[in-house]
Order: sequence, then structure tokens, then C-alpha cells
Amino acid sequence: MAVETPICNFGWKAPNFTLLGVDGKTYGLADVKGENGTLVVFMCNHCPYVLAVLDRLVRDVKDLQALGIGVVAINSNDPTDYPADSYDNMKIMAAQNAFAFPYLFDESQNVARAYEAVCTPDFFGFDGQLGLQYRGRLDASRKQSGPQNARRDLFEAMLLVAKTGQGPMDQIPSMGCSIKWHQGA
Repeated sequence: MAVETPICNFGWKAPNFTLLGVDGKTYGLADVKGENGTLVVFMCNHCPYVLAVLDRLVRDVKDLQALGIGVVAINSNDPTDYPADSYDNMKIMAAQNAFAFPYLFDESQNVARAYEAVCTPDFFGFDGQLGLQYRGRLDASRKQSGPQNARRDLFEAMLLVAKTGQGPMDQIPSMGCSIKWHQGA
């Protein structure tokens, strides 16, 4: 079932976290924070919405990092029912796609709950003081990749954040598969 992200709650502060990355290191928010902003992406390995934008996400992350934006991706899905989202498979995905950002496993799902993440992909774009400025889509892609010349909504929003500290007032929600919560959660 497809789920859309809620409207951006401007200024909402990023919750801290401590999670294990696919590189075996532990990361907290301070480890990934960028001077001009921080992008926290909730994603997973199996979701068709994530797979449709993965190459564009990798491209946009490199461009955002060059602007002083820190980036981290977090997988909060329960791998019991979705083995493709296991920690070992996260390592494979990160290697195959040459992730230039930490890919972290939220096994307890506490970080997803703290962020109120609802779907994959779910993008949280913060300013340099970790206030929320963007909660929209990457581009016009859905279950299939959008046109090659699609407007880079996430990149343009975070470029604005890097330059002005503020995100755009008009934001189109991201859409994706719901977070796969633990049974009984």
C-alpha cells in the first residue's frame, strides 16, 4: 500500500540516534551532520519506490555533499517478513550502488518512530541547526523512474536550505511503501 509523507513541520528538531552502519561503525546525528544542512533518508532494499529513484538519490547525494549537506540513510524495516531488508542485504545494496553516505540499520525501529517516518523513501531535510525544512519527494518518480529531465525537487530544496537556511514553502509529498513494522508493534 502506497503512503504519502505528511506536510513539513518547519523547524521541528531532528532527534538524535545511535545506529550501526553497513561498514560496521556506529553513527549518531553529530557524525552525519553537515555544515549547511543534513538529509536523513528512510529507505530500504526491496521497495519499488526506492528502487525507482536509487540511481538519482546516489547522484543527488553527491551533489548535496559538495554543498556541505550531510547525508545518512536508515533502514527501519523488519527483516523477519522482508528478508531483502536484512543487515547483510543492506551491505550488498550499499556496495553495489557505491553509497557515499552511511546506510544504517534501525533494528529496534525506535529511530523511525522518533522521526515519525511513514514510508520508504521518506526524506527529512534539515538546516544547519537541525531544524526541519523539507519533507517532500526526490522527484516525480513513483514506482517507476520519472523522466530523465524531471525536476530535482529534493536537490533544489536542499540547495535552497544550504544557501538560505530555509526550505521551499510548497512541497510535494514523497510516496512509497509503508514502513514494515515488527509484528504487534
